[in-house]
Amino acid sequence: MSNRKLLAAAAAVAAGALALAGCSGPTTPAGGGQSAINNQQVATVAWNQPFYSYNNDTSSGNNVVNANIKYLTNEWASHYDQDLKYVQNPGFAKYEKVSDNPLKVKITLADTATWSDNTPVTAADVVMQWAANSSNFNTYEAATDDEGNVKADNTGSNVFFNASSPGYALIKAFPEIGDNNKSVTFTYSKPFVDWETLAMQPTGLPAHIVAKKALGVNDPTQAAQAVIDAFQKKDNAALAKLSNVWNKSFDFVNMPADKDLVVSNGPYTISDLKENQYITVTKNPNYKGDHKVSIDTITVRFIDDPQASVQALQNGEVLVTQPQATADIKKQLEGLGDSVNVLSGQGATYEHVDMVFNNGGPFDPKTYGGDANKAKLVRQAFLQTIPRQDIVDKIIKPLNPDATVRNSLAVVPGSPNYADAEANNGMKAMYGDSADVNKAKQLLSQAGVTAPSVRLLYANNNTRRQQEYQLIKASAEQAGFKIVDKGSKDWSTMLPNNKQYDASLFGWQSTSTGVSESDANFRTKGQNNYGGYSSKAVDGKLNELQVATDPAQQKTILNDVEKQLVQDAFGLSIYQFPEVTGVSKKLQNVSSIPLSPTYFWNYWEWKL
Repeated sequence: MSNRKLLAAAAAVAAGALALAGCSGPTTPAGGGQSAINNQQVATVAWNQPFYSYNNDTSSGNNVVNANIKYLTNEWASHYDQDLKYVQNPGFAKYEKVSDNPLKVKITLADTATWSDNTPVTAADVVMQWAANSSNFNTYEAATDDEGNVKADNTGSNVFFNASSPGYALIKAFPEIGDNNKSVTFTYSKPFVDWETLAMQPTGLPAHIVAKKALGVNDPTQAAQAVIDAFQKKDNAALAKLSNVWNKSFDFVNMPADKDLVVSNGPYTISDLKENQYITVTKNPNYKGDHKVSIDTITVRFIDDPQASVQALQNGEVLVTQPQATADIKKQLEGLGDSVNVLSGQGATYEHVDMVFNNGGPFDPKTYGGDANKAKLVRQAFLQTIPRQDIVDKIIKPLNPDATVRNSLAVVPGSPNYADAEANNGMKAMYGDSADVNKAKQLLSQAGVTAPSVRLLYANNNTRRQQEYQLIKASAEQAGFKIVDKGSKDWSTMLPNNKQYDASLFGWQSTSTGVSESDANFRTKGQNNYGGYSSKAVDGKLNELQVATDPAQQKTILNDVEKQLVQDAFGLSIYQFPEVTGVSKKLQNVSSIPLSPTYFWNYWEWKL
C-alpha cells in the first residue's frame, strides 16, 4: 500500500476491451461450477478493464484492475473487513509498533510465508518493497512516456524506481533484519500517522526473481541476499539493473512464457491471460497460509460495456459484475429475478475536475506572462461553470435518491470529519452546488480574458461521462469559454501527459482509510498530481499531516489543505459514486466494500 489513490476502475475503460459477443474465455463451465476436467471448482466474474501489469506500485501500473489481480495472488499482513477495520493475517505476517519515539515498526513474516516456486518469503522481499517505493535510492528522475512508463533503461549507476510513497520516504535508515531473515524493523525519521497502511502490505514483487532477472543470480537464497546487499551498500550499478526489471519486466497483457514473472505468495497464481479478453488465476499448490480457497480457478473476464456484462450475468457466463452504475443498468440487474442478488451502496470513488497549471494552457500563469492572479481568475471562472447539482440530479439521483454534491477533495461524505470539512474548507461558499454563469463571466472580465479555449479530457466511451461532458460544455460556453472535446477511450493513459489537455474529468478510488491518502494528489510532483499543481503552503501542511497523531489536529490540517486548494482553484469535487453489484446466487459470500478491491475483498470465503 503506497498511500495513494488508484485510478478508478469503474471508469478506467481501456482500449480494445471486447463486448460480450467477441469475448471468449478458457474452457470452463458457464459462469461457474464443477469442471469436467479434474473435477475442479471454477468461477468466472467480470471486470470492466483489462489487466496490464503485475506491478501496480509503478506510476504506469497504478490502476485498480492490476491491484485486484495482485490481491487475488499475493498476501497482505492485514486486510480491511466489511466495516473497514484492520484484520491481521498471521498466517502470512504480523506487524507491531515497537516504539513511538522514534517510531519503529516491526514486520515478522510467518514461517509458512512462501512464494509459489517454493522459495520462502524473506526480509529481502520486505526491504525491496520499501526501498523501491520510497524514492530514497533514486539518483535521478528518468523520463517517462505519455502512459507513465520509463522511456529508457537506467544505465551505469543511474537508478530510478518508478514509484513514490511519502510514507516509505520517511524511512531513511536501512532497516534492522532479524529472526533468520524473517523480520524487518523500520525506523521512521519522524512520526507517521498512517504507518499501518504501509505495514499491511509488506511485500510486492518477489526479490529473488527480480535479482535473477537483473543480476543473473539463479540460487534463490543468494538472489535474495543480493537484493539486500545492493540496497544496504547503495551499489548503484546493481540497483540500476534491479530498477530496470522492477519498472518494466512485470508489464504484460498476454500470458508470459517466462513463468518466473507470475510467481506469487497468495492462494492463487496467474495461469492464463489473453489480451483484452480474460485473466485466469488457479490455486497455488505451495500456499501454506490461512486464506485457503474452495474455488480452484477464478477467471476474470474483461467486459467494458455495462449492458454486455449484465447480459453475461443473465446468461450465466459470469457470476459477478460491478458495471458502471446508471439507472438503466440498476433496473436491468433488478430485472434478472430471483437468481441474482443486487447490492447497492456508496462506492469508493469520487468524481472530480482538475485543472492543469503548467502546460501553457488557459490555466497556466505562463500564458499570461507569469501573471498568477490572472490565471487563477480564469480557473475560478471555469470552476464556476461546473453544474454540479445538475449532474447529481440528472445522472446520480436516479441511482441514489439521497445523493448530494460532494464538497471536499480529501474527506469522504459520511465520515466523521466530512461536515466540518464542508463547513470550513470554502468550497461550498466559493462555488455553491450549482453553476454560476454570471459569476464566471465577471471573473473572465476581471481577468481581461476573452473566449479561453479549454481542452477537457474524459472517457468518451462511458455513458455517464459523456452526459457530464455535455452538461459542462453547455454551461461553460454560456460563460464564454470554448470547450474542446478531448474525450478518449484511452483517457487514463493520457493523464500523465498534461500537454494534451487543460482540465480532466475522472474519478479517484480510495485504497485505505489513512488520513494521508490524498498526499500524492496534491503534493508538488506527487505521483497522482497530474495537473502540475505546486504550493509550498500545501506541501508544508502535508508534512505536518504525516506526523499528526491527534485526530483533532488531523482534521484541522486537512481543512487547511483544502482551504488552500480552494483558494488556488485546484479543482472541484462533484459526487461520490453510487455502486451496484450483481451477484449470481450460485456464488455465496460475495459482498463489496467502499475501498479497493471492492467485491474481491474476501475472495477466500467465496463458495459455489
